[in-house]
Amino acid sequence: MPRPPDPRPIIIDTDPGTDDAIALFLAFGTPGLDVRLVSVTGGNVGLAHTLANARALVGLAGRDMPVVAGADRPLLGGFAAETRVHGRDGLGGVRLPEGPPATPGVAADAIRAVLRAAGPQGVSLVGIGPATNLALALATEPALLDHVAEIVLMAGAWADGNVTPAAEFNAWSDPEALQILLSSGRPVTLATLEVAAQAVCTPARIAALRALGNGACLGAACAIMESVPPARRLGGAGHAEYDACALAWLAAPALFTTRPVHAEMDLGPGPSRGRTVIDRWGRNGRAPNARLLETLDADGFFALLGERLATLP
Repeated sequence: MPRPPDPRPIIIDTDPGTDDAIALFLAFGTPGLDVRLVSVTGGNVGLAHTLANARALVGLAGRDMPVVAGADRPLLGGFAAETRVHGRDGLGGVRLPEGPPATPGVAADAIRAVLRAAGPQGVSLVGIGPATNLALALATEPALLDHVAEIVLMAGAWADGNVTPAAEFNAWSDPEALQILLSSGRPVTLATLEVAAQAVCTPARIAALRALGNGACLGAACAIMESVPPARRLGGAGHAEYDACALAWLAAPALFTTRPVHAEMDLGPGPSRGRTVIDRWGRNGRAPNARLLETLDADGFFALLGERLATLP
């Protein structure tokens, strides 16, 4: 009988955030993923909240892994939170038990340390917040790119944005950092607003998840989902589970169709700053540097979510 493959080592860089919470639970419940590090940035809310939230989510899931604080602002410019969706605390007011203490150190250093220790399989970098920590880690020790198996990001949009008409929130929050990752030469997969808009979390889907068990993580996930207001861009039907799409790609890639694209950032000072310029049709003649997640089996996605969350404490 063939030996099952070893779990894929990953680093999750995150800014929890309601949808980050669901993504982390999905990662923790997926046996094929070995989360070596959770690095934390300011993003959906400030770093003090995102770090506390990451610690609480790791603790509730009963996981033993370093949680390390990183950047509290982008490489250039100032910090801006998104409390309208995530609430002042980032988790929509859902109170969780305090998690284990943060591991001392700086996220970029911790990311580099995990990469240095990686075996020939390398480590997948999963970014579901502003890309600052990942960019700092790679820009300051470029030789470690050889240890990066791939980079999977929830970032960007090929149509309109959700924080400005041009830009998606994570991309807009630190476009210079995202450009560093897109220019890294490593395989990049993008879960953009368009694929996430197919993962619509409705009251009926939350009710179906609740029916799967009474675990603390499943209950917290459902409460967090219920705290998110319905999105106008989705016709008020519900909200998108943005960040979980990036983890679902690693857990069950057959749920997606993909397209090779060339992607780069608009770094100018004008109204298009932070836009991900994604060439889906090869119009600019430049070689693809990213894989775009284009369509999603939404029913399969929520079935996966329920299956994996139900295994957690």
